[in-house]
Amino acid sequence: MITTIEEFQVEFAKIKKLGWIKTSRSNDTGIGKTLEDLLGIEENNKDEPDFGDYELKSGRIGSPSMLTLFTRTPSPKGVNKHLWDEYGYIKEESGKSAKVLHCSLSTTRFTPISDTGRSLKITCDDKIYIESDEGLEDAYWEYKDLEKVFNKKFKNKLVYVKAYSRGYGLSEEFYFAEAYLIDNLDSSRVFELIKTGDIMVDIRIGQYCSGVNKGKYHDHGTAFRLKNQDKLFQGEMRIDL
Repeated sequence: MITTIEEFQVEFAKIKKLGWIKTSRSNDTGIGKTLEDLLGIEENNKDEPDFGDYELKSGRIGSPSMLTLFTRTPSPKGVNKHLWDEYGYIKEESGKSAKVLHCSLSTTRFTPISDTGRSLKITCDDKIYIESDEGLEDAYWEYKDLEKVFNKKFKNKLVYVKAYSRGYGLSEEFYFAEAYLIDNLDSSRVFELIKTGDIMVDIRIGQYCSGVNKGKYHDHGTAFRLKNQDKLFQGEMRIDL
């Protein structure tokens, strides 16, 4: 497994020479999984860098998809269960009904929650809160906790890979074209982008439809996702030349 930026450069040069490469997975995360497979990096959900001191991210050139920076469940413990109980709605999928709460929240406006007549947004004050149309929820993130998560995962160092894409689903292919080193990441920039709405908070809570947990809620993780990568990755240094 690679551990240094020099080793990454050697391996990425080989990947570029391969040309178009079929995806390893048929969804938005296919690009990241494919790149990790090519580099010999094991997939994990830990709050730590992907190789050495470097976090690895990738994106499709020309795609409007947001980039997941990190995940962090709001406090206090168990509050996502409360949000699911309070704002969840029934969704039909693959012939099954499940109570879910799927929403992308920002500071710029209230987001309607399906057809429930309710809405939620993000509010930044002494903490980062989830706010409903009826007032602040007891659901929040401490700045110091998010800073800790961010610094542990990125250590101020990020390798960001851009790829061209063609095809769909399991037939999608990638041409990994460019790689950049960003070594000046700062959590204060992240907080500013949350305040301006450029970083959104994705809540993805579902429900088990079968098995021993049938009917129970299933938290898929709360993600902080970036809409415009260029607003965070200023001063990029291309490293694949």
